[in-house]
Formats: sequence, C-alpha cells, structure tokens
Amino acid sequence: MTALSNNAPAASGARRFLVLFDFDETIINESSDDAVVRALPGQQLPDWLKNSFREGHYNEHMQKVLAYMADQGVSRDSINSAVEKISPTPGLLNLFQYLHSHQQDFELVVISDANTFFIETWLERAGVRHLFRKIFTNPASFDATGRLVLLPFHSHSCSSCPDNMCKQAILREYLASRQKECGGSPFKRVFYVGDGANDICPSLVLGPQDTAFPRRNFPMHRLLLEMQQSQIAMLKANIVPWVSGEDIVDWLKKIMTER
Repeated sequence: MTALSNNAPAASGARRFLVLFDFDETIINESSDDAVVRALPGQQLPDWLKNSFREGHYNEHMQKVLAYMADQGVSRDSINSAVEKISPTPGLLNLFQYLHSHQQDFELVVISDANTFFIETWLERAGVRHLFRKIFTNPASFDATGRLVLLPFHSHSCSSCPDNMCKQAILREYLASRQKECGGSPFKRVFYVGDGANDICPSLVLGPQDTAFPRRNFPMHRLLLEMQQSQIAMLKANIVPWVSGEDIVDWLKKIMTER
C-alpha cells in the first residue's frame, strides 16, 4: 500500500463536505474480526464460542473471542500482522487518493463497530491515517499480560442499534460539536459510506442535500431500498449504491463541479 504524504488539514475550521466511513467491509474488504481469527493455530473458533453469540451483543462476544485468542497464545504481533494483511475494498485507496488531493474540501471521519487497535493499525499501514480528523470506535488496548482488551464505545437508548454503539448518536454529537466550533452550520453536505445494517440508523440523520453510499447488494443497500419502496418519510437523503471506490470518486467529481 502506498502512503500518502502527510500534509493533513488543520483540525479547526470545517470543510465544505463531511465524509463518514464505516470500516469493516467498507474501507476493508472483510470483517476485521473474522480476519484476526485466522491468527489462531486452527484459524477458526470452537463451536461453543461461536454459539455463545447473542443478537445485539456483538461487542460482548468479541471480548470473549479476544480473551480466547490470548489463552491460545496468539501474540500481539500475530494480531497486528493479520490486520495489516486485510485487503482494502476495491477502489477505496483510489478514493482516499482523490480525497487527499482535495483535503481543503473534505473532512473525513470513521464511525465503526470494530475497535481502535484494528482500525488504527490498518489505516497506518495503508498510509491514510492522517486523512481522518476523528475515529469513533470501541476502545481496545493490550494489557500487561498481552491480551487485547475490548470495551464498549458508549451506552445509549436507541432500540435499533447494538447495545454498545448507536452510530446516529455519534453522528449527531459530532455535527453539534463541529457546529459549535465553527459558529454555524459546518458542512454544505454530509456523505455516509457504509455496508451494514447498523449504517441505517446514522443515514436517517442525513438531509435532502446529503447522500448515503451503501455498498451494492450488502445489507445497508437492501434495507435502504426497502425503506424507499415503502416510502418511509424518515429517509431524506439521496442513495447512491457503489461497487468500487471509483464509483464514489465519479460521484464526488460531479459534486465538485457544482461550486
């Protein structure tokens, strides 16, 4: 992966456009949680651990997975290597190259139900960490015994989201904080790039000038199509499905001509 030179924008003034990214199966082409399991000697979890998962409690399940991996002797270096080897989603590095060349216009943020160690490690390895003003994800760090300890991001009252993270709450708080910092409406438009069912909730914050980019034929795309067909009034944003990051680049180039 080719690193982009680090001349990141200043963190104070907001850009014209805010671009929010999910991580798993959006920036990278698979789940980072699945990828690190391949660091196990048998490269898979035992059935008893797989079957312990409870719907809506995925963070809690991953805490058990990481504890099991530590018990099996999986080292920090092995986890680090497994994360660094994850392939980017097709065209995403080209998208980052485009956003890098227009840093004066775009502010980038990650909102992900992965964790800090996986995301920071991968973005650093790809040479794109400096493009992101903020990363919102579950805290994860290695303790004195070498175990990667995962924590929930926050608690919330949203009945639609996993118990550890509501992406809509995060987005609302971020927009409010940027508005306060900038003394007014901080962004001309907001774009959300995702793939999963938990990317629906933040998409409902978007207005008619904003755009949701669901990865084509992934859960976010299918659910948004269902919402469109049922004419649910909550969904106001434009919907632009994508297969490759190049699809998003093409769309952003059109937006950039509307100066």
